[in-house]
Amino acid sequence: MSEPLDKAAVRERVWDDLEDSGEARFPFPPHGRIPNFAGADAAADRLAEQPEWERATAIKANPDAPQLPVRRRALREGKTVYMAVPRLRDEECFLKLDPDDLADYDAATTVSGSSKHGEQIGPDEVDRVDLIVSGSVAVTESGGRIGKGEGYSDLEYAVLRDLGLVDDATPVATTVHERQLIDGPVEIGSHDVAMNLVVTPDRVVRPETGDQPTGIDWELLADERLAEIPVLRRLRER
Repeated sequence: MSEPLDKAAVRERVWDDLEDSGEARFPFPPHGRIPNFAGADAAADRLAEQPEWERATAIKANPDAPQLPVRRRALREGKTVYMAVPRLRDEECFLKLDPDDLADYDAATTVSGSSKHGEQIGPDEVDRVDLIVSGSVAVTESGGRIGKGEGYSDLEYAVLRDLGLVDDATPVATTVHERQLIDGPVEIGSHDVAMNLVVTPDRVVRPETGDQPTGIDWELLADERLAEIPVLRRLRER
């Protein structure tokens, strides 16, 4: 078996490739973020054709630009969308976008609009999640995801898992450009959430993944994270 790929090196390679190939889309540059890409709308349409999407009534989605069409489509199809407050910085650390309560889906699903139009709620007010949609910098065909490197996506999953709102059967999907699909294994930690469904504008990959993280790994959390994120302190006290 080949050596696992270094995540930092893969990020830089993918960011450079999207920019150099002209496949990156606003916001620019793609570096340092979940990169937007040409065909994000088509990838969202392909995701919406999948049975995991059709069965879902509540979706937890990331706030990044390439998944904007996913969030808008979800609301238009009557699905409730949950987004995390940036960096989980508030006690009420999720935003609920209820299609029945919103007049302007386009405005409500942007990063700034979600905080204005969404209802900020605590984790105990989140309904059971049927599908998670994550943003990725890169992903392997075996489901290994590389994010921006800050770890918040995996931490959000861990919070939901600790609260019993997701489990091993909850599908986790990502929409990416074909250039973001990479060969070879990546460095995987016990806290890394695997992708069960990888969707590009042209195809769907269904990796055979193992068990997902079972919750928060307290030994991996630095004291600074605990100090900065109220929900972690609350869950630890439980």
